Amino acid sequence: MNYRHAYHAGNIGDVLKHAVLSRLIVYFKRKDKAFRVFDTHAGTGRYDLTSVETQKTGEWQQGIGRILAAGVPAPVAELLTPWLDVVRELNPGGRLKLYPGSPLLARNLLRPNDRLTLTELHPADFKTLSDLFTGDHQVKTIHLDGWLALGGFLPPKEKRGLVLIDPAFEETGEFERMTEAVVGGWKKWPGGTYAIWYPLKDARAVRRMHEAFREAGLRDVLTLELNAGKSGPDTRMLGSGMTLVNAPFTLAGEMRVILPWLSDVLHLGPGAGWNVTQLIGE
Repeated sequence: MNYRHAYHAGNIGDVLKHAVLSRLIVYFKRKDKAFRVFDTHAGTGRYDLTSVETQKTGEWQQGIGRILAAGVPAPVAELLTPWLDVVRELNPGGRLKLYPGSPLLARNLLRPNDRLTLTELHPADFKTLSDLFTGDHQVKTIHLDGWLALGGFLPPKEKRGLVLIDPAFEETGEFERMTEAVVGGWKKWPGGTYAIWYPLKDARAVRRMHEAFREAGLRDVLTLELNAGKSGPDTRMLGSGMTLVNAPFTLAGEMRVILPWLSDVLHLGPGAGWNVTQLIGE
């Protein structure tokens, strides 16, 4: 697997990740107290859908392209508006050319008192990311391995917030590293919200991660899945999942409204579907 952000911006996986991220931030803004968002594998923050990388795969056309072209029913539109408004504001005139990665999406949804910490290890990607947020006092960009960030930056001084984890899955053992980092981070900050994204290509790796969470004593663990079709180790990615620790109590219900519609719009063949499961109770 290779999930470097630039090649897959706006794809089916981003649809799930960014719909969830926007709902998490909306929930945190219900209270006046400031919060912090950590993005452990931030990428470049913004993507040109006409670039060589995105044109090579064209995956955005089966993701955000379909979403923006579809008629969104009112209950779904109400929940997706925070995310989709950021996309539209980035593309005045209606032609889809730029897509906000998680950092830019989060930044556009923050209030003046909230903060964003971004870590990225890839040198060129970090340079682009850092340039994007130069002079923004609410954003801190750090050239660092995201797994080290979980150990070094938690808990935040705000004591409220979330950690978005979306590694590139370029190396073997990434699920194991992710599992270890999440458990370690949770032990340091058990009250934080952790949102973990992954491709649904290795079901055994996902099960092992979930079992490790149970054995470590994590509580209140929610899983989400969105599939446009059936994918496996030897196929392209047609589905992704997210595991959330300490998700807002509103999220499962919101996803039961959003995911059926997304599944219908993104449908590419047999195996399309969605799932919301409370994996571990509170």
